[in-house]
Amino acid sequence: MDPSLQLTRVEPPSGWAPLQLGELADYRELAALMVWRDINVRYKQTALGIAWAALQPVMTMVLFTVVFGRIARLPSDGIPYPLFILAGLLPWQLVAASLTGSANSLVGSAGLLTKVYFPRLVLPISAVLATVVDFAVSLAVLAILMAYYHVPPTSAVVTLPLFLALGLATALGVGLWFAVLNVKYRDVQYVLPFVMQLWLFASPVAYSASLIHTPIGRALYALNPMACVIQGFRWALLGAPSPIEFIGPSVAIAAVLFVSGVVVFKRMEHTFADVI
Repeated sequence: MDPSLQLTRVEPPSGWAPLQLGELADYRELAALMVWRDINVRYKQTALGIAWAALQPVMTMVLFTVVFGRIARLPSDGIPYPLFILAGLLPWQLVAASLTGSANSLVGSAGLLTKVYFPRLVLPISAVLATVVDFAVSLAVLAILMAYYHVPPTSAVVTLPLFLALGLATALGVGLWFAVLNVKYRDVQYVLPFVMQLWLFASPVAYSASLIHTPIGRALYALNPMACVIQGFRWALLGAPSPIEFIGPSVAIAAVLFVSGVVVFKRMEHTFADVI
């Protein structure tokens, strides 16, 4: 063998694998390509293209406004109900799309997993980042609706990225758990929509968190990170009641979900190519 040639041996890790964030940084260009691929596939051969990112929350807003605002007459903290609903839908749809995309990222790239080595975390992370593009388009629609109702953003709008980061961390953490399970059990893809539907109604998307009155009920409600994300989003933009009581428990739960998801994902990473 030529002594000038360097041999690199790639072997599966033993025991609890390290996170290797430096390795993820080395593959940032691959992550960018994955993000572009996900966006391109989503809107390829569609008549309206990326306009679907705006139409979906608007159509859902209209439906929720009729059902929960006009028929059920649920309170909206003094905010115009369409605006109240859209401000709750945007963070929810961001988290739901991020979770679903990350959960299906490994199975959707099965051919790539079995042929090329790269940090497998690139796939779920890129799936989450791709949803931010849709969110940016939808946020512009919310800004237009706020102008229509003459509702300016509050000074707390500077905290908005923190609530969005909390939502994305929650989505990625849960998505990593589902991604690992989805590799071995393909019926996870049928269970996930049902879980997301239950989580939707357990989160204050169509109603205000102020409807939960009892201390025990609010304490339990705070264990849902999306309660903090949605209520914080409305507080930062529209002046809804503060989510201060939800922040501590929600951050703790999101941290547990994120860290445990990453650890389990890295622990099982070396088996993906063989099982998928």
